[in-house]
Amino acid sequence: MTLPRRRFDTLIIGAGGAGLNAALQLAGSGLRVAVVSKVFPTRSHTVAAQGGVNAALANVLPDTWHWHMFDTVKGSDYLGDQDAIEFMCREAIPTVYDLEHMGVPFSRLDSGKIYQRAFGGQSQDFGGPQAARTCAAADRTGHAILHALYQQNIRARTHFFDEYFAIDLLRDDEGAVLGALVLEIESGEPLLIEAKTTLIATGGCGQVFRTTSNARINTGDGMAMALRAGIPLQDMEFFQFHPTGIAGKGKLITEGVRGEGGYLINGEGERFMERYAPNARDLAGRDVVARAIVTEIMEGRGCGINKDYVLLRVDHLGEELIASRLPGIRESARIFAGIDPVLEPIPVFPTAHYSMGGIPTDRFGRVVAPAGEGAEEVVPGLYAAGECACASVHGANRLGGNSLLDILVFGRAAGKDIVEYIKENPHHRPMSEASLDQALSRLLYWAQTEKKPSGKGKAKPAKVTSVRELREEFRKVMEDHAGVFRTHKTLSEGVKLLKSIRKQLAGIHLKDHSKVFNVARIEALELENMIDVGMAIATSALGRKESRGAHSRPDFAARDDRQWMKHSLYFKEKDRLEYKPVRSKPMTVKSFPPMERTY
Repeated sequence: MTLPRRRFDTLIIGAGGAGLNAALQLAGSGLRVAVVSKVFPTRSHTVAAQGGVNAALANVLPDTWHWHMFDTVKGSDYLGDQDAIEFMCREAIPTVYDLEHMGVPFSRLDSGKIYQRAFGGQSQDFGGPQAARTCAAADRTGHAILHALYQQNIRARTHFFDEYFAIDLLRDDEGAVLGALVLEIESGEPLLIEAKTTLIATGGCGQVFRTTSNARINTGDGMAMALRAGIPLQDMEFFQFHPTGIAGKGKLITEGVRGEGGYLINGEGERFMERYAPNARDLAGRDVVARAIVTEIMEGRGCGINKDYVLLRVDHLGEELIASRLPGIRESARIFAGIDPVLEPIPVFPTAHYSMGGIPTDRFGRVVAPAGEGAEEVVPGLYAAGECACASVHGANRLGGNSLLDILVFGRAAGKDIVEYIKENPHHRPMSEASLDQALSRLLYWAQTEKKPSGKGKAKPAKVTSVRELREEFRKVMEDHAGVFRTHKTLSEGVKLLKSIRKQLAGIHLKDHSKVFNVARIEALELENMIDVGMAIATSALGRKESRGAHSRPDFAARDDRQWMKHSLYFKEKDRLEYKPVRSKPMTVKSFPPMERTY
């Protein structure tokens, strides 16, 4: 087939905060930049971030980046790499000021300075009183940031390929990344984009769970592309369940609600977080609050007819404060829960929210892979940033307000490093036709209306007859077997079921090919990605025999620093696991040694 080709200096896959912030650095250096997004850029999931972005500006209470670093290391349950955490916390301050100068409409104090609210897991003076560190634009901070970044990219003449789906990375015999094969969703036509450098910024994978705060587009596409290219995923067992999703819906209720003074109660009217976190209470780490909610319900103290949720009270804050600082939350509660939080509490339950793991990178966004005998090597021409990446600033648990910070800091860092890389490597590498053929074969596979099971032997007949049905079965398996609490029994059963589902997908053909060809094919490609990422989560969770951060194993209830102070690496080939040590040495300051994590 005749394949159209385009050439750019840099290809960015994903148009959220990480991708757009990187694109700005590149466009400002005069490089030709292509941004591929499967939705219109301002519909990227960054737009859904509510509460704010962390930076130690000290506008409300005393603060320093060093305190911010301590809270992030502690919040990570000491699994975060402290060099990367220091870099992020120091860069937070100029990053927020950059956003302000771009036109992000932050909420303001009477003094005119940026408003900062309290968020969970944040402290002054290395674990002392509650800090106020989260810079907010009411409860629509991600919306404000994403629109500002997109507008700045339009001014910089960044080239956008809107509603294109990335199929696979292309690599040469030396392992260098040459660009990617993409698909125009509307027409179904493939396009080869050759690039000197490629940045994966495709966001998270929350759709692998049945109940999630994530948008429909968050199917782990970039993570799965890396796996198929032979690159492992790091720390995928650590998946955060946000404590306050609207019960039965999963729609997020920002931690900013509790930062403004909201609190949780159980079916007996108790403020139960006092039992689990006597000091921080409702503003403890997210993993602590999520487990507390599930425990209350499991012990029979839930709310409602079925006692399957708890309540988040905000009515005592008053209509004026809610209207000015939490308008989106009030709207969401009205739409998804049918209640007005000014008058009655919001029913909430933990919802799948955020992947702490992802494509392993250094603090400059360069993708790194094992090179034998404990060594690592940079994958030439490949970068990753945002939730799909793992610079290991979140470790085993992310603090609220650090997600927007992560995508902005490391998106910018990757952009700056790409500029230097292209100065040293100014020419395109020859395209690998073998790699291109492999990518095309994946695309063409789903163009068939009928197919035979792939792999050795014959797969068992599919229990379901459509991609959509199999997707829902897969998501239920993930929720039932890799949720807030995990055991060897549930995880091992889950891994077996996922392997069966992976075989079933190979036997499914697309119905009504002529009528819904492109939609059906995209859904099939996404499900392939989701299953690969789901296997990474479940296999990594089965392998880690301890409880740390968001990974809670009642059969291994204690954190085990002697055996498990290390990162997991999952390879798609044979579902293999390897491990590497945590980088506990910061760049310029004294390390924070592991200690008991209490709030």
